[in-house]
Amino acid sequence: MTAGLRVGVMDYGMGNLRSVEKAFERAGARAFVSDRPKALESSDLLVVPGVGAFDAAMEVLRKKGLDRFILDWVRADRPYFGICLGLQLLFESSAEAPGVRGLGVLAGKVVKFPFRRQGLKVPHMGWNEVRPVSPGPAGWNGLLTPSDQYYFVHSYFPRPKDSEVVWTVTPYGGPFCSAVARGRLAATQFHPEKSGPTGLRFLTRLLARVSNPSR
Repeated sequence: MTAGLRVGVMDYGMGNLRSVEKAFERAGARAFVSDRPKALESSDLLVVPGVGAFDAAMEVLRKKGLDRFILDWVRADRPYFGICLGLQLLFESSAEAPGVRGLGVLAGKVVKFPFRRQGLKVPHMGWNEVRPVSPGPAGWNGLLTPSDQYYFVHSYFPRPKDSEVVWTVTPYGGPFCSAVARGRLAATQFHPEKSGPTGLRFLTRLLARVSNPSR
């Protein structure tokens, strides 16, 4: 049962918080938005969304002490789900903000799409395919149906050092990492909350996994 799950959506001033909150409510959770660690501590699932600049996001997280909260949460292997910027911040650095340290939860860096050719535009915006890798991170591939389409809007993407955390790839001038997972942590470059019925189905499966990790 997922109806009783509390989903804490972290507010650090970046992105479409209310649409993320409403999407999780439609998927069956009790969701709320907060920037207070004491309130977020009660969550069964911590969600870090975000659309914006890497350096501005890290500045706010550090100012509010939310960076330490995320690190402690992940170290305790509590369920974490990041969306877009909430994925990129997990890495050590980003080409968007040279010299700014990320959270460093995952080894690797965030890079920019290198092309403006063949009709491929930056930012990468719109619907695209998400392909689970095989075998993929343990316990995660059942959440995604191969070739499902999800909504993207981004100019940067992660390049993990550890290939074992790569959950999905997406074609755009070649395959890029569009989701990562490890333990009870997962994050997507795509936006489930903007992906219609497919995104809702994904979030419902995500909540089911949080409720019963052995599924």
